[in-house]
Amino acid sequence: MTTSFNSPSLSLSLFVHFVLFQEELREMREQPIDPQAEQEIIDSIEEVYFSNDSFDMVQHELEKLPPELNLQELEEYRDKLKRQQAAVSKKVADLILEKQPAYVKELERVTALQTNLQLAAVICTNARRQLSVAKEGFTEASLGLLANQRRRQLLTGLLKSLRTIKTLQRTDVRLSEMLEEEDYPGAIQLCLECQKAASTFKHYSCISELNSKLQDTLEQIEEQLDVALSKTCKHFDVSHYTKVQLAYTLLGKTQTAMDQLHMHFTQAIHNTVFQVVLGYVELCAGNADTKFQKMQYKDLCTHITLDSYIPCLTDLCKALWEVMLSYHRTMQWHEEHDKQETTPTPAESDELMVDHSYVKKKLEHGLTRIWQDVQLKVKAYILGTDMSNFKYDDFIVVLDVISRLMQVGEEFCGSKSEVLQESIKRQSVNYFKNYHRARLEELRMFLENETWELCPVKSNFNIAQLHEFKFMGQCRSPSVSPSRQAACSTSPPQEELSLFQQYLQEGNPFEMHIEHKEEETEDVLASNGYESDELEKSVYQDYDSDSDVPDELKQDYVDEQTGDVPQKSVSRETIRSKKKSDYNLNKTNAPILTNTTLNVIRLVGKYMQMMNILKPIAFDVIHCVSQLFDYYLYAVYTFFGRNDMYESSGLGLISSRLRTTLNRIQESLIDMNAGVHGPTEDRKEKVPSPHLSQMVVLTSSGTLYGLAQRVVATESLVFLAEQFESLQSHLDTMMPAAKKPFLQQFYSQTVSTASELRKPIYWIVAAKAIDYEQMLLMMAGVKWDIREIMSQHNVYVDVLLKEFEQFNKRLGDVSRHVRIPLPVSNVLWEHCIRLANRTLVEGYANVKKCSNEGRALMQLDFQQFLMKLEKLTDLRPIPDKEFVETYIKAYYLTENDMEQFIKNHREYSMKQLANLVNVCLGSHINKKARQKLLAAIDDIDRPKR
Repeated sequence: MTTSFNSPSLSLSLFVHFVLFQEELREMREQPIDPQAEQEIIDSIEEVYFSNDSFDMVQHELEKLPPELNLQELEEYRDKLKRQQAAVSKKVADLILEKQPAYVKELERVTALQTNLQLAAVICTNARRQLSVAKEGFTEASLGLLANQRRRQLLTGLLKSLRTIKTLQRTDVRLSEMLEEEDYPGAIQLCLECQKAASTFKHYSCISELNSKLQDTLEQIEEQLDVALSKTCKHFDVSHYTKVQLAYTLLGKTQTAMDQLHMHFTQAIHNTVFQVVLGYVELCAGNADTKFQKMQYKDLCTHITLDSYIPCLTDLCKALWEVMLSYHRTMQWHEEHDKQETTPTPAESDELMVDHSYVKKKLEHGLTRIWQDVQLKVKAYILGTDMSNFKYDDFIVVLDVISRLMQVGEEFCGSKSEVLQESIKRQSVNYFKNYHRARLEELRMFLENETWELCPVKSNFNIAQLHEFKFMGQCRSPSVSPSRQAACSTSPPQEELSLFQQYLQEGNPFEMHIEHKEEETEDVLASNGYESDELEKSVYQDYDSDSDVPDELKQDYVDEQTGDVPQKSVSRETIRSKKKSDYNLNKTNAPILTNTTLNVIRLVGKYMQMMNILKPIAFDVIHCVSQLFDYYLYAVYTFFGRNDMYESSGLGLISSRLRTTLNRIQESLIDMNAGVHGPTEDRKEKVPSPHLSQMVVLTSSGTLYGLAQRVVATESLVFLAEQFESLQSHLDTMMPAAKKPFLQQFYSQTVSTASELRKPIYWIVAAKAIDYEQMLLMMAGVKWDIREIMSQHNVYVDVLLKEFEQFNKRLGDVSRHVRIPLPVSNVLWEHCIRLANRTLVEGYANVKKCSNEGRALMQLDFQQFLMKLEKLTDLRPIPDKEFVETYIKAYYLTENDMEQFIKNHREYSMKQLANLVNVCLGSHINKKARQKLLAAIDDIDRPKR
């Protein structure tokens, strides 16, 4: 607008128009028009003419023309329009004239403005000229230099930034290299530094992309770090784990790392056991069927074959050991790391304390969690197979492995492994019931086929030489597996290392089974029944030559009470004095036992091995061990000692304790109705009574009624009892405290009675070996009411002594085949002498008439018998010697003394006492006294009726 007013031509034009317009208005004013009429004309104008500026009035009027034009009407209409136009123009002119003073005033202001603008244009021109001079003189010369310097500094900074950006963009390659080298701390450190640098240059568009890429790289490093952490679960490496932990520390995720680590250990246990079992299952399946891979672990365990069970179990435990060892070493690392860590700054101290406390608690809690996982996995494996048909040695290996695993658990976290104990106990009880039942049946078969021949073993034979008892010679406590025991048996006593200390760097505790399963040789049997040919020759040589006597025979042969062989040496006179009654000089002092005895001993060893490894079933095992002994004792008694005819002798051959024991065994163990009815639940635990083999003949007088077999059977039982005695302390340590009375009762009432069977068994031989009836008949023919002292004894004494000499000779014959120990020969001689002495008393009691001289003859006969008998036997004192002498001397007693004698000597029968009174009648006892004494005898006899 300013520019338009500056133009003189425009002002002139406006002025001209204004003048012309004024003239036109003047003309219109000169025409007189009534204002009211004028207003009516204006009001008659159509509204459409006031609508808008774009209205086309010509077009409008043309459209209003009628179809047929009338000139007069048109002219009239035209005049009307002109009047309307004139009225409008006049109205406009009046309005303009009304506003004219304001217009003039405004025009003056426009003119003044034009003048001011022209002045401003001159000022601007001068200013521009002066600015141009200043620009040339100052800005371009001085400020240009400063601007260039500033630009240079900016470019230098930019170059530095560009180099940093270039380095940042090349970190990908270096990060990849560091990850390949497993330098996780370095990679994280580099990545964090790059992120810090990237945040400085975030205003560059290329850097914003790099920052997001670095974040992705950091996440990728964390993933790889997690994988690296999982690798420590199976094979712990100190340097590797140190790097991983340092990396997590840099990330500030120490607690997260610990949580992840426990997840990995749990996963490692699952994956490890699954892969081990799957490998064996697929190997045994023999095809590429993948159905096993989709199975649950518990179901997979049921597909393990019997042949692969132990190798798989061993590999399973080896793999689990690796996992637990890794965890153990992880804990060690953290303990050592906490000790070695330098003192942190106060700001870091609280955070580190929290981290360390969290890690420590997490690791300690993880011990029981991991061991529980291990137990559950092994439990599923143990219960997945029915082990009742396993071979004994295989089952022992299984127990050994599990025992070792339980030891690992105890050292790992102090656990008593209740889950493992319960599962292996279930299998053990199931297995042991079947096994023991089969062994009892097997023992019955052995006993029924046993011919009771001597099993030749060396004189120094000891049960510790048998494989089954090797575990007892080792220094481990009974609760730990045998496989570990050999390692310490030769080493001096010292503080025992734990498994984790022994196998910290290398080896595996479950590899020991393979090493110890090598077959060892047993050297317990003598060659051809003798220890050497030289020994065989020497035992038959003359006893008088001391140099010819083997070393074994230069010892006391046996202790009379225990049968043990003392270690002290004795003189030649001692050996010579033994030759009459000790029938073992033609054999070495080797133990007397049979193949069945040896099998029972081996079986006891096997049972003890099982009990040694698995304490929870100790009582069940010891109970079964006692049944083995019970059955053997009952068989020996049934075969050789049961004879009611001789048991009624009144000599107390079977003690009440032994009688109780035999009754108990018969009631609890022996199935007396075998074959009569079908098997019942109650009879499942019982065994049929054994039967003596038909090959064993006990009725021949030529063999002293099977004396050799009787000796082998009885002494093998005594030997077995001795072995049980030697095992008592070991069994006692295994027995639960609540069950110890059972063991004590078993030893006091059963084991200790074994030697008592000698009496009833050898009594039968002694009763038949000598013809006591013939002696009674001969004594009945002797006249005892003689009137003079005789100097010659009666013939029946010589006949009796001849019988004893014959018996002695037959004992010698038997001893050539089987050594007769001194306790056995003593029992035999004692029985024979007792029977002979009682026969003498019975013979004297049959005498109807007897004089003092006759009584003297009885004493002479008896003294002759004793004198000759003492040369045949070393048994001292002679049994029942007083029994005979007291009876003979009772003849001389007065009435009062006789009455007291009857009351005090209940060992004599009523008939013997009555005969004593009757024979004395007339000599120094009258009829009245006789009646009184007989009444006393009758009173003694009455309570028995």
